[in-house]
Amino acid sequence: MSNYLSLTLTGVWKVLAAGLVLGAGLPFVYGLGLRALGIGTSTTADGTTTKANATGKLIFAICLAIVLIGVALGLMFIIATGLGKQLVFHGILPAIEPKK
Repeated sequence: MSNYLSLTLTGVWKVLAAGLVLGAGLPFVYGLGLRALGIGTSTTADGTTTKANATGKLIFAICLAIVLIGVALGLMFIIATGLGKQLVFHGILPAIEPKK
């Protein structure tokens, strides 16, 4: 009985860790990108605002790319398992292949 409980808690811990990384990680990265987009912007007393600088835009673009890649990989995984196939990586490129 103790072995069964240990196995169950190990599985629960893995699901919790994956949920925190994937569930809260991507919105966090997106939020960092939005904050970076505000680098260099300011509003003066008469209401005019300055544009974001190139560094903030670059950081935002990198963060947005990370989020979009994460979403695309998640969708590929869901579609692959729904079709009875598996998502595999050949180097860094993902592919959907039949299960072996």
